[in-house]
Amino acid sequence: MLEQAYHGQCAAEETRHGPAKPSIRYPKLTLFALALGTFAIGTGEFGSNGIIQLFATDLDVSIPVATYAITAYAFGVVLGSPAIILLAARANRRTLLLGLVLLFLVGNGLSALAPNIALLVVCRFIAGSVQGAFFGAGAVVAAYVYGPGRGGKAFATVMGGLTIATIAGSPLGTFIGQHAGWRAMYWAVVAVGLLAGAALVAWLPRTDALRGSSIANELSALRRGNVWLMVTVAALGISSIFAVYTFIGPFVTDAARRDASLIPLALAVFGLGMAVGNHLGGRVADRHGNRGLVWGYGGVLVLLVLIGVAGSNLATLLPCLFGVGATMMYAIPTIQVRLTGFAPDAPTLLGALNLAALNLANSLGAIGGAVTLDAGWGALSTVWAGFVLTAAGLLLYVVTIARRTPAPAPRTLPGNSARPHPRQKIRSTSG
Repeated sequence: MLEQAYHGQCAAEETRHGPAKPSIRYPKLTLFALALGTFAIGTGEFGSNGIIQLFATDLDVSIPVATYAITAYAFGVVLGSPAIILLAARANRRTLLLGLVLLFLVGNGLSALAPNIALLVVCRFIAGSVQGAFFGAGAVVAAYVYGPGRGGKAFATVMGGLTIATIAGSPLGTFIGQHAGWRAMYWAVVAVGLLAGAALVAWLPRTDALRGSSIANELSALRRGNVWLMVTVAALGISSIFAVYTFIGPFVTDAARRDASLIPLALAVFGLGMAVGNHLGGRVADRHGNRGLVWGYGGVLVLLVLIGVAGSNLATLLPCLFGVGATMMYAIPTIQVRLTGFAPDAPTLLGALNLAALNLANSLGAIGGAVTLDAGWGALSTVWAGFVLTAAGLLLYVVTIARRTPAPAPRTLPGNSARPHPRQKIRSTSG
């Protein structure tokens, strides 16, 4: 998923920097520092879902009200990250990334101190505003570090931190929250963020080659209707993953009637499914066009029905959690390959839009699940909200843009390797 999803974006950056491979003293350590940053961000995001029952109880609110904090984080990605990208369009990406780490520390540190749900919502919005901007700027740095022809591989390495967060970071954060209090989970995230910040200060290259581009260039993606259609398809379709993931705690304790100590295990099973789907989905997206999205969305719909009907049985619930994570991540590569194909010449903003689509899905899934819970339909009812949203996304994709061709990517004009031309076609490669 991750290599293919950002291939167009990274290829555009490779073109902008010219054909020569840059001289970086510690390229692997630079990528590690970026991956550590995405791990911290992912742990903070997904770890919040695992402790939702804990802060709901401590702050004396219902679980549907507690989901406002999850939704606020998603809106931070959707609204805050693009705003940061535009405000800092010309800033050197090293400076931008370091500033984002500082904002990340502030958002999560204040989350740990929040005395009520209203302030926690505000703090989660601040923390969420970092995510899309960090991933977009990280793509630029990764493409530069690895040089021409290897930008996708570089960014896949960086984004590996997010995958590890779903497998290990989120379950560990939930475990910490259960045994030391939900605030301790956010302090743990701050600690990892400090390590990431120190690594970025030490190993991010200092070079003018990482300067930003003009606001007009970044905004060019927003004028393309296909981009917005793909964002909508992603936001609707992927929402089911969050209509499940956000409520894994209630699934285990209220529906399956098992001890809360099993929640980290359920989260890890879900994360493992995401990792498997991520690996398989990237290959399918590169070789088979629309198949990954159609099969992935279709598979998720079947699994949602199984959870809704028989999820109170833990022996059914756990394999289905693995399956939902795997099938949705199987679909996401195709979504993001299509999105970057429609606008590869707006690299940093497009990276933010990719994450904005996923986090708008997070918001929709959490809101839809909260509605069904408020209606008193039971803990497993959240999957039906996800079913409706994913079915709508699949229908929209098939009807509108399944057969449309991505926009040509930029090319370098003869004699001017630093200036991309909007009509070049960049060939997507696998692996």
